[in-house]
Amino acid sequence: MKRTRNRKQSLSSRRAGPRRKGAAIILAVFLLGVLVSMLALAIDIGYIAASKAEARRTTDAAALAGCWQIFESSVNNAGDTLSAEQAIEAANNIAALNYVCNGSPTVTSLGQDADISLGYLDSLDENAPLLTSSSNPYRAVRVRLRKTEEMNGQVPLFFARIFGQTGRNLTVESTAAMASQVRGFNTPSGGSDAIDILPFAIDIQTWNNMLAGGGTDSYEYDASSGEVRNGSDGIREVNLYPQGTGSPGNRGTVDIGDANNSTSDIARQIVYGISPADFAALGKPLMLDSSGTITLNGDTGISAGVKDELASIIGQTRIIPVFSSVSGNGNNAQFTIVQWVGIRVLAVKLTGSMNSKYLRVQPAPVVVRNSIPGDMSRTWSHSIFSPVVLVK
Repeated sequence: MKRTRNRKQSLSSRRAGPRRKGAAIILAVFLLGVLVSMLALAIDIGYIAASKAEARRTTDAAALAGCWQIFESSVNNAGDTLSAEQAIEAANNIAALNYVCNGSPTVTSLGQDADISLGYLDSLDENAPLLTSSSNPYRAVRVRLRKTEEMNGQVPLFFARIFGQTGRNLTVESTAAMASQVRGFNTPSGGSDAIDILPFAIDIQTWNNMLAGGGTDSYEYDASSGEVRNGSDGIREVNLYPQGTGSPGNRGTVDIGDANNSTSDIARQIVYGISPADFAALGKPLMLDSSGTITLNGDTGISAGVKDELASIIGQTRIIPVFSSVSGNGNNAQFTIVQWVGIRVLAVKLTGSMNSKYLRVQPAPVVVRNSIPGDMSRTWSHSIFSPVVLVK
């Protein structure tokens, strides 16, 4: 009896063994199918992510190129229409050089549905709308790249074709901007860094008169060679010296740093700019306050002792302060500064009779790091820009 029961158990064990092995194979096949499906899904998702990264790289580069071109066009004195055309062309060219999904993308620049848009921002918020009013403080270029059935083709899918999906739409957008209103300057971070500000101020009446068509046009700047020569380039000029400031013994020189700046200090600032040590000696932020002013102490005036330093920067750009009023005499003069303006040094002569002396400059675009952007409440600056940054 016991032997019979053992035989039955042995037969039962032999029958159960093959059934368990068959179930494992079925489960393995099922799991393999799941793993293959997940791998296929991962490959398609990974390709979409890689394509989006390529598209983002393309729009970032195109927006940056377009925004920098706006500055370059202003250096070459291009009008608004030509400047816009050159910015669009620069953005388009860079976009075409960046491959997305193994192909060179196309971005449209015409019509209401254009992919390249130029305008202004009221802030650097990534959701700020692109505006048309030039009163806003930031110049901006926005570039969009579309991969749809109608434009550049969809991002192709591989394994999802099993389920009838051949591609996925993709749209990426980037915005680059630079501040065109600057209210002041932060202290440079490096000990050897400086900000190219000349310690010579000009009165706002003379500056505005020049912008309105006054002054002269006797010099031209060749951007390709960096040289200044006699001739006309359509940009008016103004003489920083001699000028009457209403302050006896002072012709517009200001102390940006120690109140007892010597001729050697001024000479250094002309060539190398305002240093971190000068910022520290000034003892206050080099920035227009909420009322739009800052007071700078005066010096005794531009002297022949710095003529060589001024001659060495002919053709270069600098920043100068603009004042609305001045009180006191000589070293005790107090200048009320109301704007910062970008200029190019054209010619200098500080010897001879008073009437024959001059320091001629013209408005010129300047890019300055460590700048503090202004808002829309007033005109803080003219021809001064911050470096281009990606907003979105």
